[in-house]
Amino acid sequence: MKTNRLLAYAGVAVAWIVGLSVASLPAAQAQTAPNWPTKPVRVIVNYAPGGSTDNATRPFMDRLSQSMGQQFIIENRGGASGAVGVEAGVRSVPDGYTFFATPVASLTILPNARPTAYDPFKDMVPVAWHADSTLVFAIHPSIPANTMAEFVAYAKKNPGKVNFGSSGLGTLTQMICEVVNKEAGIDMLHVPYRGGAESLTDFLAGQVQVFSEGNVLPHVTAGKAKLLAVVDMVRHPDFPNVPTLKEVFPNADIQNWFGIFAPVGTPDPIVKKMAAEIAKAAANPELQAHLLRLALRSNGAGPDVLVARVRQDFDLYGKLVKDLKIKMD
Repeated sequence: MKTNRLLAYAGVAVAWIVGLSVASLPAAQAQTAPNWPTKPVRVIVNYAPGGSTDNATRPFMDRLSQSMGQQFIIENRGGASGAVGVEAGVRSVPDGYTFFATPVASLTILPNARPTAYDPFKDMVPVAWHADSTLVFAIHPSIPANTMAEFVAYAKKNPGKVNFGSSGLGTLTQMICEVVNKEAGIDMLHVPYRGGAESLTDFLAGQVQVFSEGNVLPHVTAGKAKLLAVVDMVRHPDFPNVPTLKEVFPNADIQNWFGIFAPVGTPDPIVKKMAAEIAKAAANPELQAHLLRLALRSNGAGPDVLVARVRQDFDLYGKLVKDLKIKMD
């Protein structure tokens, strides 16, 4: 029953997107790159193996290796908050044999917080919005609140006493809490860490009182954290009574997504064929179930939807970075 419920959850967010993506591709288009690929395809992932970007991308490439008769090989190029991998991708030969995968922050927060060697709108070709992940807004049990409204009231009555931990400066986990600060009119203090595991340890110990990484979810069930909101498109199937952050704050349109891009000059027929194959993979029940076990969800939207989301989030986080005077050296 739980598996069926999880797959139904995935279907809510995926079915219409996959249908739109596949339907928008003319039938003749599948034949415009009939000989591609004729050799292995490299897919650069801009974070280390085992991270969320790797976990979101590798299952898709495994499916494409099976369906297209050539290996789609992951090359992990981490560093500089994802900038190293993106730079390697945009500088690659645009022959259809190199793509790169990245999460939202590397394209929308990072370029707004410091100069980057790439422009997310001029230096890359959008291919597919292939996956999403669940983030949260959770508080330590020591805070006497069980809803977001109660938490906001507590924070207003106790200025300077609430800290939030993030996986680093300029990350989406920081932006979640900064948006709550702005929308709720409160002043939580940001404590950046080097990653989600390190910040989780301090959160469970009560050294920071607010946490936004999805890896806290098992601790909610154990009573070591209180979940006030889910940062996702839809409510989480294991916590159906917990609202999404957007339900609480309509302007908090935050989503941790992952996209696949190609260097400028990559032949359009290849880009479209790649997008169509990713859309098919996204609809696969086995892939959906695998991703859900990792707090991920397949998407499958095509280039037009992806570039629109990049623009939306670039503007959203750009304004937030400017308003909060966030700088990264």
